Amino acid sequence: MANHKSAIKRIRSNAAKRLRNRYQAKTTRTAIKNLRKTSDKAAAAEALPKVFSMLDKLAKRNVIHRNKAANQKSKLARLVGKL
Repeated sequence: MANHKSAIKRIRSNAAKRLRNRYQAKTTRTAIKNLRKTSDKAAAAEALPKVFSMLDKLAKRNVIHRNKAANQKSKLARLVGKL
């Protein structure tokens, strides 16, 4: 167990940040899944910028790696382009 007040606080803040990161990452994964399921080009083109924004935010906050975000954005853009 932590011995310093600052270490105890750090444990609490890390737990809160972890929950927030998991929530945002899961929300983004769900949005990506819904985008992949869409067969309507107009709906997919409308959802694409929102998903891009979510991925950029996750990469900026180091929840996911920036290259992973770029890779997913590239694949999604190709998928929407093929519709």
